[in-house]
Amino acid sequence: MKKPVMKLSAAAVMFAFANTSALAEDTAINLKKVEVYGTTPLPGIGLPLNRVPANIQMASPKEIKNQSGVSIADYMTNNMQGVTVSDMSGNPWQPEINFRGYSASSLLGNAQGLSTYVDGVRVNEPFGDVTLWDKIPSFAIDNMQMVPGSNPLFGLNTLGGAIVVHTKSGRNNQGMALEYEAGSWGRQRALIEAGGVSKDGSTDYMLGYQHTTEDGWRKQSPSHLNQLFGKFGWQNETSKLDLTYIGTDNSLIGNGFAPENLLSGDRDQIHTRPDLTNNYSHFLALNGSHWINEDTMFSGNVYYRKSNRHTKNGDLWEGESDSSGTIGSFVGQFDADEEYTGSVLNRSKTTQDTYGATGQVTFDQDWMGKKNQFVIGAGYDYTLMRFKQSALINVYSAGDNEVFDASRAPIFNSPAYNSTDEFGVLPNTQTTGLTGKQYTARLFATDTLSLNDKWHLTGGASWNFTRVDNVDTLRGDRSTTNPNSLTARDSYTRLNPSVGLTHTPNDNLTFYTSYSESSRAPTAIELGCSNPAAPCLLPSAMADDPPLNQVVAKTYEFGGRGLLTENIRWNAGVYQAVNHDDIQFTAAGSVNGAGYYKNVGRTKRQGIDMGLAGDADKFKWSASYSYVRATYDSDVSFVSPSNSSQDADHVINAKPGDRIPSIPAHQLKLRGQYTVTPAWTVGTSVIGFSNAYVWGNENNQHQANSATCVADNQECATGNGKVSGYFIVNLDTQYNIGNGWKAFAKATNIFDREYNVSGRLAETMFAADGTYGTESKQLGLLPGAPRAAWIGARYEFGGPKTSANK
Repeated sequence: MKKPVMKLSAAAVMFAFANTSALAEDTAINLKKVEVYGTTPLPGIGLPLNRVPANIQMASPKEIKNQSGVSIADYMTNNMQGVTVSDMSGNPWQPEINFRGYSASSLLGNAQGLSTYVDGVRVNEPFGDVTLWDKIPSFAIDNMQMVPGSNPLFGLNTLGGAIVVHTKSGRNNQGMALEYEAGSWGRQRALIEAGGVSKDGSTDYMLGYQHTTEDGWRKQSPSHLNQLFGKFGWQNETSKLDLTYIGTDNSLIGNGFAPENLLSGDRDQIHTRPDLTNNYSHFLALNGSHWINEDTMFSGNVYYRKSNRHTKNGDLWEGESDSSGTIGSFVGQFDADEEYTGSVLNRSKTTQDTYGATGQVTFDQDWMGKKNQFVIGAGYDYTLMRFKQSALINVYSAGDNEVFDASRAPIFNSPAYNSTDEFGVLPNTQTTGLTGKQYTARLFATDTLSLNDKWHLTGGASWNFTRVDNVDTLRGDRSTTNPNSLTARDSYTRLNPSVGLTHTPNDNLTFYTSYSESSRAPTAIELGCSNPAAPCLLPSAMADDPPLNQVVAKTYEFGGRGLLTENIRWNAGVYQAVNHDDIQFTAAGSVNGAGYYKNVGRTKRQGIDMGLAGDADKFKWSASYSYVRATYDSDVSFVSPSNSSQDADHVINAKPGDRIPSIPAHQLKLRGQYTVTPAWTVGTSVIGFSNAYVWGNENNQHQANSATCVADNQECATGNGKVSGYFIVNLDTQYNIGNGWKAFAKATNIFDREYNVSGRLAETMFAADGTYGTESKQLGLLPGAPRAAWIGARYEFGGPKTSANK
């Protein structure tokens, strides 16, 4: 086998990750170059970009290094078109990444619609499809791409797109580095990393460890992160192997929404505490590729992921006893037919062990005298999940005891509960026990045929099979005497197709159109929490539940990209995506946030993406605008007792055309970077979002304190049914001191703009002064972070002599 063949593959993969963004800021796009994009999460031979019917956005290694000190979330916020990054949990390491109205969120209960890959391995957690971003160390990322649309080749949950991350290797990051950063909110971050290549060039290694700690900008919100990364590689003329390890042990406080009455005096207030999540994980993946001959390549991986998640959440509690004095799992411990409130400490433990393998063969061979590339592959994943939840409750009776301290943490030094006195602490009780198994198998194939030099046709499909097998370890099997058992088995199968056409009338212009379908099977947590008669908390205290249908997304897209001048590039696209049998979490009218998952029929996203980017001498710039109209496309009802338009049963009705909450319609991003001297650069980003409806206002009809409220003559929630739009301005700079030293700094929200990321119509038992005991309906808000700044330094040594001049 000729060595140039292996070199061509490596170059192809690198071009795929370095040159595909229409908004890249480091170099002007030259469509005469052989720019290559990988069509599946696994590395392959790749396709020239002008044959790809999509606008792929990239964060290349050079671009990431060019904005020192920013996290991957910061980078996506500042640079990526159509991407919104928000701290929906109130913690910067638990963000929600939203693209075209679809999210990859760390928060259970949020509708998930983006798949996430690290080194070819899908890392959406099987128990909820969430993406835990704190388990993907920013310092380990070499490059990242955003793949738009319902591309079935990227597997389950690729409803609106896929985020594909590739980690660093020692071959491209030789030498050692020390880095330290400190600044606002008591944040301190320390990093050590080292990479290198053996003398004969056959092996390489990359190692890194990062520790981060901060107090948080809101009260009682500290976080501590420990992230370890290692990668070992081997290659010869025809084969390549890479073994990747990522380990994390992170303690995160995310205090989320707070009632508007508490935030009116001090925006760092929280509702209740603690809201602690500990994520402990191991990720081990072996990736390999082998050239069978000069135009046929096999690539694949095997992996193991261990994910342990412990949570401790102090919350408001309410319950209504039945005729036997039972509330939930507390059988016969209350007076019959009475309502109770108090505080609760919910603890949960989730463990997930996932094993999987994927392989594919790429044939880059002419067919009938025309250029053609065919990829066929298969994958299998197995997950064993275990979930336990317990509740410690302090029942409240006015004047008899306290249930929260001054910091709004639950108090449990009261005497044991006595139904005669109607107050006190109930015994700690396990409310849920579940063992789940999830099996996923898929077959996929794609083919791209060049009809001639200007027209390229792509077709593909993925067949998916998913089975979820839940066993209730607390209640046993379901029976007439035990109808609330979680024990159940559900299977989902679907063939998802895609087709696309690309036209390149000249070297500087490309047009494309595509149609694609993808699906998401309900997860164990969704199947275990879908009964409106038995609402659950998140993490869920699950009950017997009706089956859910899998979500199917169907996306049409048309767009183009190219050069306006030698130094100005553009892209534009329009799309429509319709989710069939979409799954959303809806509140059940409880003060403690309980609810259930339901199929809500169709939802629709329609939008436009436009971008310009260029460079003029020392100045590089980009501008992008995105519009998304995210709406319900079927009639669907929600329980919302704080909405002014509710009926007598606390129900609101959303109709086709009503906007989905928390998705702003308009988004504008401006980025500029100026090279003051060869060693010093200064950058600024301006980011703007329009207003968005709040959760609980799915019908878009809520009016604050409206006289139309009908529920028990209670007032509806104060505040508006929307959060206002906002602009924020961020700054970043770096200076190459020389001799391996580099200084960097960043500042966010430099004008200290007060804004809210999201909102929901809710209830609280706290008055504006923080005292407990009086229920009121409030607009809950997730406040945006105030002005903050950080400064850091990096020292590199032991690498190639030219590294100091990069």
